[in-house]
Amino acid sequence: MNAIQGIRMKNPAHPGGFVKSEIVEALELSVTDAAKALGVTRPTLSALLNERAHLSPEMALRIEKAFGVSMDTLMRMQNSYDIAQTRKREGEIEVTPFQPKLNGLPSTQPK
Repeated sequence: MNAIQGIRMKNPAHPGGFVKSEIVEALELSVTDAAKALGVTRPTLSALLNERAHLSPEMALRIEKAFGVSMDTLMRMQNSYDIAQTRKREGEIEVTPFQPKLNGLPSTQPK
């Protein structure tokens, strides 16, 4: 593991929680009113706010346009969250490392 690989966020926040606390609750909006402002249905927004749905690029853009929070920031949050969730399942994912053939012959596994 190199130095960059060693720097990992253990439990990054889902962007839905951020949107809920820093936008919807901070502005004292109902979920219905926030959904109207975004041009989405209440169930769609509710799923995001309650971390049952991923943040799509389109929703991130809607949030940026309606509330001024950078789409890029929101998408980075989603990406960090997705990476952390996948890392938690890393042991369940079995893949044999690829070994290229040398001169047409299978290479030996390093020991």
